[in-house]
Amino acid sequence: MRVRGWKAETGVFLGVAFVAAGILGAVQPATGVPPVVVQLTQFGPAAGVLVVALLWPSRIRARLAGALPRRLSPPAYEAGRAPGPERAARPGVRLLLTAPLIIVLAAGGYAWWSGDPVVSDPRGLEHSFALIAAAQLVGACGEEAGWRCLLQPMLADRFGPLAASVLVGAVWGVWHVGVFAQAPAYAAGFLTATVAMSVVLGLALERVRSGRLLFAGGFHALVNLGMLLFMDEESGAVAPMVLFACACLVAAAPWVLRAVGRAPADTIAAARRSAL
Repeated sequence: MRVRGWKAETGVFLGVAFVAAGILGAVQPATGVPPVVVQLTQFGPAAGVLVVALLWPSRIRARLAGALPRRLSPPAYEAGRAPGPERAARPGVRLLLTAPLIIVLAAGGYAWWSGDPVVSDPRGLEHSFALIAAAQLVGACGEEAGWRCLLQPMLADRFGPLAASVLVGAVWGVWHVGVFAQAPAYAAGFLTATVAMSVVLGLALERVRSGRLLFAGGFHALVNLGMLLFMDEESGAVAPMVLFACACLVAAAPWVLRAVGRAPADTIAAARRSAL
């Protein structure tokens, strides 16, 4: 379906997401909310969604369909027009399983490279790990409401899921402007990681009909928590970030191969449906 006004919607969303994130980051010290618990900048994309939804309510409502959990209509999937609930959730489950795979690959590679694995005891953190985990999920959902629930389908309508995932990943990486204060190799590794993870997220959520926000936020939070416990890239060290980027690329490869192999079958199925 050809979507009108996608450039205006995208421009407004990105403008608000970047500006709101900057404002929230500036006021965080005054709020007393520790950044290790949650970074308020994560809610910048959610602010972008809110503004766009107020300006184009009907169009944005359609784009956000399936972001929250909902019951699938039994007659639809029983008649074969939609996958059943269990089958519809499989890509989301695989997405959540990809997050620990990334951490295992990254942490394992770093332990092999450095000879000194990084393992932080959750009990030794400054704040309760349960509090951090819950706040990380909320913050991740604040981001993913914009990146994967609004911007991804908006661009996928125009460019297709794979290209849209790459574009969203690039924007997502640039949105973390602070990374560019680090070494060029660190910034390059970070951008590579965001694009690779965005590809995983975009391709996985393409076939998720319900609860996309929770699946995306869960993946995002699991990666953040894994990095907190098993990596020290926050120190600005280049090696852990580059190894994390390599892990993300390895994890993204099966998703890309599956999507490329599935594309001809989807095209044939779409042609058959249009002929009915």
